[in-house]
Amino acid sequence: MKQKSERSELAQRVDGEAGGVERSAEAKPEKEASESPRLTGLMEQVCKRDNLNTAWRKVVKNKGSAGTDGMTVEELPTYLREHGTWLREQLLADSYRPQPIRQVTIPKPDGGERVLGIPTVVDRFVQQAILQVLQPIFDPTFSPYSFGFRPGRNAHDAIACAKQFVQDGRTWVVDLDLAKFFDRVNHDILMGRLAKRIDDKPLLRLIRRYLEAGIMANGVVTAREEGTPQGGPLSPLLANVLLDEVDKELMQRGHTFVRYADDLNVYVGSKRAGERVMQALRGKYAKLKLQVNEEKSAVAPVGERKFLGFTLRVHKGQARTMIADKSVAKFKTQVRLLTSRNSGRSMGYITQRLSVYLRGWHGYFGHVDWQNTVQELERWTRRRLRLVQLKLWKHPRGTYKGLLRLGVEPRRAREVAAYAGRWWWLSGHHTNGALTNKYFDGLGLYCFTKQQAAHSSNRPVRTRTPGGVAGDGR
Repeated sequence: MKQKSERSELAQRVDGEAGGVERSAEAKPEKEASESPRLTGLMEQVCKRDNLNTAWRKVVKNKGSAGTDGMTVEELPTYLREHGTWLREQLLADSYRPQPIRQVTIPKPDGGERVLGIPTVVDRFVQQAILQVLQPIFDPTFSPYSFGFRPGRNAHDAIACAKQFVQDGRTWVVDLDLAKFFDRVNHDILMGRLAKRIDDKPLLRLIRRYLEAGIMANGVVTAREEGTPQGGPLSPLLANVLLDEVDKELMQRGHTFVRYADDLNVYVGSKRAGERVMQALRGKYAKLKLQVNEEKSAVAPVGERKFLGFTLRVHKGQARTMIADKSVAKFKTQVRLLTSRNSGRSMGYITQRLSVYLRGWHGYFGHVDWQNTVQELERWTRRRLRLVQLKLWKHPRGTYKGLLRLGVEPRRAREVAAYAGRWWWLSGHHTNGALTNKYFDGLGLYCFTKQQAAHSSNRPVRTRTPGGVAGDGR
């Protein structure tokens, strides 16, 4: 009897829950949610000692920056030992007031800035305690096509689900992006969705206080009338509570889609069908007082759009995952930054620092179907490192001596050193014999090819589950 891998089990579960979206059974989770009694006594659960202990451990583990009060996560255990009883009493008495949020801006890969709101460490602790109580209540009722910020689901699962839809012939995608979603969440609408399931007034009031907590920028606190700031543990769950209404309507209409947070892709069979879906979604989001970003949204063949950094294309009748062009460009930009020539930094230091990034990048992008891009980027990275080493040698004499130390024959070393200054040209095949793959392996450079070979040797044979979603059978 075949055993399924973890990812296969998830794929089979998604297909089992959502394979027949046109049937009335798909509305069952929503029906059950609406008929369920509203829950009470949740604040007491939030304030249980075991729940609070779990919350502070997670906040400390997640680290993160200090908020407006300057307290760091390392200081949280000491604070709770001294003030934990007082804080718990404040929460139970419905008298706790969150502190203002610290505004932070980070650059986006495609230009512009993303605004984050960093709550204080204590407020992150309280939000985490609330999350641990609410998530088991709401998460089972969410759509099986929703993958963002949910336990046991990740971006790779979302891509696997989307790939199956494309394989089934839905080669057009309604790629919908919401304009500043987290900044435009309507508080009244969101609280109304929460109140349908929760009959705990103190907890609802505390959540609203978090939504309305002022945001501090340049020392000035500004009140907020909309939005749920990115940066707090509770925000992703609140986003899913609001957007699940759109998911359920898509399911009732028989559409196949994948949503990851506020990124939504609906897979259809033709452009005309996609345009109808796009128009319907505009109206649905308008009712939630959310705005579609028309510049970033489109109805197009799947191969022309990217989703979570990937592109899906059909090659010889098979759906294939590829790394999106923008993701490749972002990779090269980051590698250039990590391998810039800095005074006093050795090749070993640069290589070790680069390997940290390469390991994380390959963990996310490394197992696409189309491996040519991964191999090309590995070759490009090694050439980039050769370029850096040549620049560290600076001039012909330094290049000559460096090559001699690596075992290059004097005549060949002189020939290469004569072209010092033409670094990129030299970093091609001219220095391969000295700055070899083995040389970089000795410096600890993370190798895509070796890791992929190890992964492939341990990977189970691909099969198809009874539901029709590709899975891993052993």
